Amino acid sequence: MSLKVILMLLLLAAAFGTGFGYFLRWIVSLGKRGSMELQIKQMMLEAKEDAKRITEDAEKKSEKIITERTSELKEKEGDLKKTEDRLVRREELLDKRQEDIDEDHEEIKTKAERIKELREEAEKKLSEREEALQQIAGLSADEAKNELLKQVESSYEEDLSVRLQKLEREGVEKYERKAQDIITTAIHRVGNNLQADVLSTTVMLPNEEIKGKIIGKEGRNIRAFERATGVDVIVDDTPGAITISSFDPIRRQVARVALENLMIDGRIQPAKIEDTVEKAREEINVIIKKRGEEAAYEVGVHNLDPKLLIVLGRLHFRTSYGQNVLIHSTEMAHIAAIIAEEVGANVHVARAGALLHDIGKAVDHEVTGTHVEIGRRILAKFDVDPEIIKAMEAHHEEYPYTNPESYIVQVADAISAGRPGARRDTVENYIKRLEELEGVANSFPGIDKSYAISAGREVRIFVKPEEVTDGEARTLARDIALKIESDLNYPGEVKVNVIRESRSIEFAR
Repeated sequence: MSLKVILMLLLLAAAFGTGFGYFLRWIVSLGKRGSMELQIKQMMLEAKEDAKRITEDAEKKSEKIITERTSELKEKEGDLKKTEDRLVRREELLDKRQEDIDEDHEEIKTKAERIKELREEAEKKLSEREEALQQIAGLSADEAKNELLKQVESSYEEDLSVRLQKLEREGVEKYERKAQDIITTAIHRVGNNLQADVLSTTVMLPNEEIKGKIIGKEGRNIRAFERATGVDVIVDDTPGAITISSFDPIRRQVARVALENLMIDGRIQPAKIEDTVEKAREEINVIIKKRGEEAAYEVGVHNLDPKLLIVLGRLHFRTSYGQNVLIHSTEMAHIAAIIAEEVGANVHVARAGALLHDIGKAVDHEVTGTHVEIGRRILAKFDVDPEIIKAMEAHHEEYPYTNPESYIVQVADAISAGRPGARRDTVENYIKRLEELEGVANSFPGIDKSYAISAGREVRIFVKPEEVTDGEARTLARDIALKIESDLNYPGEVKVNVIRESRSIEFAR
C-alpha cells in the first residue's frame, strides 16, 4: 500500500509540475507579447516621423529645382530673344548690301559698254591713221615694221649685244654660284677612298717551288684549276707571283681565294682543287651578300629584296676605269641625297636611284644589252618603286629625264666619276678626245685657233674679228655646242668659250 501511495503521489507531483510549468510559460509569453507590441508601435511612430521628414525635404528640394529651372528658362528665353533681334538686324543689313551691289553691278555694266564703244572708236581711228600713214609712206605696216627693226638693229647692235651679254653673265653667274655651293657641299661631305683594279689579279707566292706544284705533272693541276674557276693562270718569270686573268671579277676573286687556300694546305691535286674552288665560291658569295647589305645600310636604303642585295654586292668586285663600282655607287648615293635635300626633291628616291644606277654592271658580262637596260629589267623584276627606276635609267641619257631625281642622279654620277683621281684613262683616249673637240670647233668658218683645255671640259675658240661679229660669235658658240652634243661622247659637260678680239686701227700720216 505504501508503494502505491508513493507512486500516486509522484504522478500527481509530476502532473502538477507540468501544469505549473505551462502556466509559467504562458505568463512569460504574455509579458513578451506586450513588450513586442510596444516596440512595434514605437517603430511605426519613428517611421512615420522619418517619412514626414523625408517628404518635407523632397518638397523643399523640388521647389528649389523648379525655381532654378524656371530662372534658367527665363535666361534662355532672353538669349533667344536677343539672337532673334540680331538675326533680324543682320538680315536687314544684308538686304541693304544686296541692293547696293545690284546698283553697282548696273553701273559697272553701263561703264563696260561705254568702254567697249570707246575702244571700238579708238581702234577705228587707229586703223584710219595707219591707212593714211601707209598711203603717205608708200609702205605696208609689216614693211615699215621690218624697216624700222633693221634700222634699230644696225644702230644699236653693239648696245644690244653688250646688254644681252651682261644679263646672261649675271644670270649664269647667279645660278653657277648656287650650283657650286650645292656641289661643293656634297663633295666636301663625301670623301671616300678610291680603289683601283684591272682585269687581272696578282697572287704572291711564299716561294718559287710552289709554282711547280701549281702547274702539276704535265700541267694537270693548272688545267684543272682553270677548268674549275674559268680563269686564265699566267705563270711567267716574275719572281714570287702568279697572275690570274679574267673579264669576270667574281671568277678572279674565287680563283685568288682558292689558290691561296691551296698554297696554305699544300696538297695541290685535281680532286682537292675542285673541292677548294667550291669552298672559295661559297666564301665569296658570303662576302658578296655582306657587301650588298653593308652598302644599303650605309646609305640608308632599306626594304630591298635580299636577292637584289646579292646582285648589288657583286659590284664590290666590279671596276669602271679603275674605280670600284660599289664604292662609286655608295658615294653617289650620299651626294644625291645631299643635293636632293638642298633642292627639295625626294631624298629617298634620289638616294636609292644613285645606289642602284649601275646594278646592271653586276651581270653585263652574262646578259646582253647595256648596263642601264639590264639594270631596269633587274629592278622591275624585284618590284622596285617605278620612281627609283626612272631616277636611275637616265644617268647616261639613254632614257629621258622624267622626274627631278633623274637629273640629280646624273649630276651625282658626274661628280663622283669626274673629280680628279676618281677614274683612270689612257693617254691615247685622252689625246683623242681633245683632238675631236678641236676638230669640231675648227670645222666652222671664221675660226682662227681652238684649244681643248681642262681635260676636255672646256674648248676655247678664237675667231677672226674681221669675219665674225659679236652677235655672230654668240650664235657660233651655240652651234658648236650643239654639234659637240650630237657628234661626241664625253662625261659631264663641255664649256664652249668663243673669244673675239676687237681692234681699232688708224694711221697718222
